[in-house]
Amino acid sequence: MALTLLTPQALRDRSRLLGPAFVAAVAYVDPGNVATNTSAGAGYRYLLLWVLVGATVMAGLVQYLSAKVGWLTGQSLPALVAGRTSRRVRLAYWVQAELVAMATDIAEIVGGAIALRLLFDLPLVAGAVVTAAVSTVLLLVQDRRSQRTFERVITGLLGVVSVGFVAGLFVAPPVAGEVVTGLLPRLAGTDSALLAVGMLGATVMPHAVYLHSALVRDRHGRADPSCARPVLRGIRTDVVAAMLVAGGVNIAMLLLSGSALFGLQVDGLDAVHAAIGAQLGPVVAMLFALALLASGLASTSVGGYAGSVIMAGLLRRRIPIVWRRVLTAVPALLLLGLGADPTRLLIVSQVALSFGIPFALVPLVRFARDPRLMALAPTRAGTIRTAWVVVALIVALNAVLVGLLLRP
Repeated sequence: MALTLLTPQALRDRSRLLGPAFVAAVAYVDPGNVATNTSAGAGYRYLLLWVLVGATVMAGLVQYLSAKVGWLTGQSLPALVAGRTSRRVRLAYWVQAELVAMATDIAEIVGGAIALRLLFDLPLVAGAVVTAAVSTVLLLVQDRRSQRTFERVITGLLGVVSVGFVAGLFVAPPVAGEVVTGLLPRLAGTDSALLAVGMLGATVMPHAVYLHSALVRDRHGRADPSCARPVLRGIRTDVVAAMLVAGGVNIAMLLLSGSALFGLQVDGLDAVHAAIGAQLGPVVAMLFALALLASGLASTSVGGYAGSVIMAGLLRRRIPIVWRRVLTAVPALLLLGLGADPTRLLIVSQVALSFGIPFALVPLVRFARDPRLMALAPTRAGTIRTAWVVVALIVALNAVLVGLLLRP
């Protein structure tokens, strides 16, 4: 097969299409990921690396389909669902989507609050309020200025996250031979299975699927038959680049905890931070805390944006962004105010997210295979078959999780 070289002009054209996938990718490196990935590495070393690799590949396929559907139809995924369901079904679908958004916000606000406590010794509730307030300001940037400005801010925060979580690997690099063994799919009992499903829930995020369709629609406008293929190639490049970054950061978290924290008692992000400081030094620990803060701020902003897309699409209503932010932030603030364990909140929220995934993926694949909706660029049959396999795997893992949780 001949190697096709991109000209400078082609590279510039594709670079203009970058951005939406990086906003969606922030959801894949939120504080819930930090909790599950560090728990996996400290408890099982590299055993669950295959979960992250597989989940990242699945997420890339899902995000590309979401972006493609959003651009070719000119509608967000929630709006497409709303246009093809009865009022009762639409309302029920909205309720589950809002619950997923709230579970997402719990992880992200709690993570930001923990980071502020680590950095500035702020009480958790005060840190949660600050995180919610700053994320609201970021949402106002998107609402009152432009999507591109919001994309640049969020991508900048993603850069901070990447540097902060990857830096430790230069101090405590893993042994390559041991890492390779983690690519073999296997588990080590009930706890590792529960953690694996939590990692999946933290990686394939329903709200990111809903949001990406709207981001691409708003960025590129209505699909133009004269440039359908070039734009889709640019969208594919955007998704691949963003997933490489997000997947690389997630893998770096697991490898770092596996190489530096394996066997240590690290029950919670506070303990992870303390252990990193003891094992790798205060500079790496500070970078970890800064990355956690950037992760919380960026991901909760993206989650708030996704919530507005969900409501606008399913209910055909828009409310002021501040009230929209309050709707999903209040549960996290209440739970922390009542003294709930923040680490438990992080992990349970990620498991809860995994139950919302089929509700996002099944309609997405159905729309992606619809020849009328995809008339400008029909989705290949092999891609659709692969997508259905992904959906089946996720549903099966959810069923396994239910069985594990109900076991006496």
